[in-house]
Amino acid sequence: MEKAIVTLEINSSCTAWNYNGQRLAAGSSDGTLAIYDSADPASSNFSCASKFKVLETSILKVVWVPPEFGDAVACIGSDGSLSLWEEVVEDGDLIQWKLCKSFKRNSSTVLDIQFGVFSTSLKLVAAYSDGQVKIFELLDPLDLKDWQLQAEFENVIESASKIGQAFCLSATISWIPQRVESQRSSFVLGFNSDVPQLNSSKVWEFDEDHQRWLPVAELALPEDKDDRVLSVAWAPNIGRPYEVIAVATGKGISIWQVGSNPDSDGRLSLERVASLSGHNGEVWQMEWDMSGMTLATTGSDGVVKLWQANLNGAWQEQAIFEPAT
Repeated sequence: MEKAIVTLEINSSCTAWNYNGQRLAAGSSDGTLAIYDSADPASSNFSCASKFKVLETSILKVVWVPPEFGDAVACIGSDGSLSLWEEVVEDGDLIQWKLCKSFKRNSSTVLDIQFGVFSTSLKLVAAYSDGQVKIFELLDPLDLKDWQLQAEFENVIESASKIGQAFCLSATISWIPQRVESQRSSFVLGFNSDVPQLNSSKVWEFDEDHQRWLPVAELALPEDKDDRVLSVAWAPNIGRPYEVIAVATGKGISIWQVGSNPDSDGRLSLERVASLSGHNGEVWQMEWDMSGMTLATTGSDGVVKLWQANLNGAWQEQAIFEPAT
């Protein structure tokens, strides 16, 4: 018999699971953030441990800071704001959540954020409604208030491209999962916008020699470069000589193999190895398992699907989970 482990309030608008600490953060339409914990690590019963006001408007997305940098949550508000809240212990054992960073706002709004950990440094990539991408870096790993803007650019291959004023409905970001300390900082990003050049998913990599971010791959065939991107997911790599990235657009889901050795122009080799369909509507979210072998997808149809490649490399639907009536 199925049993709910958490019952959220009716006005909950977004959630984020902290796998390391077995905690759940839930944002609400009234700007309240709730943290759910399990009193017993062996128990699957969760209760609300903290609840506090974050915004005067709705919380659109919550993202946990990587656990090695503390217990903290980033919140995107419907007013375009981005704030960082940290759990601190006061008076011995009294737990409080406090605002530790409010990122500067401009005329555009934050659409998506993701944290990336590389060589003990923490980076934050944020995508904005005007098509801009900003990279922030934490200067002091012990102080979540100390952030610096490292770079700002548009999600285009040719930097000289004139795209004019852009309006983006959504954005999606996925960092390369960390394997070794020496690996380069990389992430994939795509937009759902009215500007075709912005939309297609690009892999961005940090060039240590010149201290700049460069586009090293564009995950789209020539005829698909104006497709609006809805979700991206970079798979963990446990020994493959190439990377695997899933990209969802209005046409369905594409599985890409990305090479690790750049050519003379600095670009990585690409091959689309699968095109998946089966959802009735848009795909909103994709997640890989820890092995990078199974992809979970869900979207507007409320269905969760699991996909895997067989021994011949053909991708197939392995399971489907439909919402209870």
